[in-house]
Amino acid sequence: MSFIQGVAASEGIAIAKAFRLEHNKLIIEKRHITNIDNEIEKFQKAIMFAADELEQIRDHSRAEAGEDHAAIFDAHLLVLTDPELIGPVKDKITTEKLNAEYAIKEITNQYIVSLSNSENEYMRERAADIRDVASRIQSHLLGIQVVNPSMIAEDVIIITQNLTPSDAAMLNPKVIKGVVTNVGGRTSHSAFIAKSMNIPAVVGTKTAFEDIENGDFVILDGHKGLVHINPTPELIDEYEASRLKAEEEIAQLAWLTNEKTISNDGQDYTVVGNIGNVEEANDVIRNGGEGIGLFRTEFLFMGRKQLPSEQEQFEAYKAVLQALNGKPVVVRTLDIGGDKELPYLKLSKEMNPFLGFRGIRFCLGEQSILRKQLRALIRASAFGKLKIMFPMVAVIEEFRQGKAMFEEEKNKLIEEGVKVGDIGLGMMVEIPSTALMIESFAKEVDFFSIGTNDLIQYTLAADRLNEQVSYLYQPYHPAILRLIQKVINAAHKEGKEVAICGDMAGNEVAIPLLVGMGLDEFSVHSSSIIKTRAHIRQLSKKEIEKMLDDLLNLPNAVEIGDALEKFSYKRNI
Repeated sequence: MSFIQGVAASEGIAIAKAFRLEHNKLIIEKRHITNIDNEIEKFQKAIMFAADELEQIRDHSRAEAGEDHAAIFDAHLLVLTDPELIGPVKDKITTEKLNAEYAIKEITNQYIVSLSNSENEYMRERAADIRDVASRIQSHLLGIQVVNPSMIAEDVIIITQNLTPSDAAMLNPKVIKGVVTNVGGRTSHSAFIAKSMNIPAVVGTKTAFEDIENGDFVILDGHKGLVHINPTPELIDEYEASRLKAEEEIAQLAWLTNEKTISNDGQDYTVVGNIGNVEEANDVIRNGGEGIGLFRTEFLFMGRKQLPSEQEQFEAYKAVLQALNGKPVVVRTLDIGGDKELPYLKLSKEMNPFLGFRGIRFCLGEQSILRKQLRALIRASAFGKLKIMFPMVAVIEEFRQGKAMFEEEKNKLIEEGVKVGDIGLGMMVEIPSTALMIESFAKEVDFFSIGTNDLIQYTLAADRLNEQVSYLYQPYHPAILRLIQKVINAAHKEGKEVAICGDMAGNEVAIPLLVGMGLDEFSVHSSSIIKTRAHIRQLSKKEIEKMLDDLLNLPNAVEIGDALEKFSYKRNI
């Protein structure tokens, strides 16, 4: 028996035989051609075949994983028609009289090398998208059948060098019990899809594809990022018992779906879901969510050739509000920049995109985009309980400017005879300066949502997508906890509520601390809603409050984490 350590990309335990997903190795030889027109025609037919396949994969992905995941393949389809990619390939075929598959290799390698050398993990993952599309076209040119994971018919754990987005979208969760890859990170498209489909995944193992053979028995621990190869019967029994226990616990919590989230000492809390589309809104309802705490609207803008119209946006917002049937929905205005791009806008490249033109900064700079989104949201407000929040607010003037545009568009719509509901206007707290000046914001803002993922990276000056500084991504760092406590206290003083919509809200070790701090709302992935609600119901806010000063005065994240682990262990939470 042996084990491999990787990166836990999707939680859960899987126990099954290994299935090595090997892609056909494409041997691309350089050849000179005599009939240019014939080669161009072959190239265009290969693009057509690839487009047909990608459309089928997109539709399958939409049905299995939702609209935002299908958008990944809309982006792949855009690559197939991108003149900056297709044009140079045709030029190379014509001017150098090269065979199409080699011309593709030459052109796409330039993009792949550039992206692969990026310090930004998100950009490195995008190299896989271009490689995936190029490989698909080349396979058709060479007459090689593309691997289709959807054809797997028995329970297996996929072992592969790199699960491409196309592969990930074709996974059948009924038989694919887990995924292990040599490369990849938590932000890769394949990891994202696996998580949304509740398929446990461990990525970045470096050697799993070489070390694991077809038919090897494998245990995948998606909590710790471990992969056990041909484990002992005792270890199999131990993990199987853990897996069954986890499933049983979730099943036994189903009764909480229609109950309130009340702590052991009678304090009310709210547990809501994070979504990117209408399908995920339905998941939140099924899992007992008390509303939507974060609707990431950027997914409506991604994977397309142009901005969505006001009407398109209105229909999406209306559908989510109607699905929630009166429960509150918090919609974040467009948050692009950093690791999220809209290629069709052709924005200039930035040296430090996470510190640049993103969030509300972008929207205030491109006011027509924000105004169109605000109009769509205000129109939809008549169909449910809507709250709107602005992302990446650094100074009070940004919130005031956004609010002024909101009021202008609202008044215009009322004058046009449009029915408008009551709308709360809030903001994200993601920047240390905002948290430090929260008293000023609290006098003007209706509610707050703390984005702990960004707050951590900005406070500790550590890119959360950079593996080399991942040790600095510390949710329990005293500075982070003090900022969170400061925001909660200042907001409550003005009678305003505070939510957390970052990963910390669903962290079982952190939940007791957040309960003690007085956090009002926990906004988590739909699959974590029931567990979070059950967790809170076991806690006593008053008991934890007595520990707060001692916890917040501990010198580092390690000691605070240890103290929280011990607290949970003593109470068997």
